[in-house]
Formats: sequence, structure tokens, C-alpha cells
Amino acid sequence: MLEQLQKAAQRLKREALTLYCVAQNPRTPLLARVGAVLVAGYALSPIDLIPDFIPVLGLLDDLILVPLGVWLVLKLVPTPILEDARAKAALLEKKPISLGGLVFMVLLWSLALWWFASLFLK
Repeated sequence: MLEQLQKAAQRLKREALTLYCVAQNPRTPLLARVGAVLVAGYALSPIDLIPDFIPVLGLLDDLILVPLGVWLVLKLVPTPILEDARAKAALLEKKPISLGGLVFMVLLWSLALWWFASLFLK
């Protein structure tokens, strides 16, 4: 079972890189490109929406949100574009880091902290 989970995780990483390449392709339809930017940005961001150290909830985004987002976006991408993106993703030497995803997560956490602080400081 552990081996199957490791294979699934590797497949998910490859598909996140594929979405990164899909987002850069100018032939990608707008809805698929926006979805690819959001999902790849989140998947490749160094900060998660729910940190992994939080029991159970921390892993839910990695186990449910990312695979669901990848699946939905891949359904929107035409086959020739998807094949090109998979070929380009296989050639990437290192995993890119999404700075946009990082900025978004920092802003989201900052807003959440501000909101909680405003509730408790009244």
C-alpha cells in the first residue's frame, strides 16, 4: 500500500508540473489556463493553505484539493496541448517554485490573522 501511495504522489507531482507547462502555452483555452495557474500555483507553492503539521486537516489539501484541481483542469485541456505539456514537464530538471502562490498564501494568512485579531481585540 505504501508503494501505491508513493507512486500516486509521484504522478501528482508530474501532473502539477504538467499544469505549470499548460499555463504557459498560449494555445491553452482561457478557463483551462486560469485553472492551471491556480492549481499549479497552489501545488508548487512552498506554503500550504492548511499547514501539514496540523493533524488530519493539514494533509487534506494535499490528498483531496490538489488531486481534484488537477483532475478538473486536465479535463479542460485539449489533448494535443496536454501531450506537449507532459513532454515539456518531463524535461524540467528541477521543480519550479510558485512565487505567486507564495504571495497569495502569505496574503491569505495575513488576512486571516488580522480578522482573528480584530475579533479578539474588541
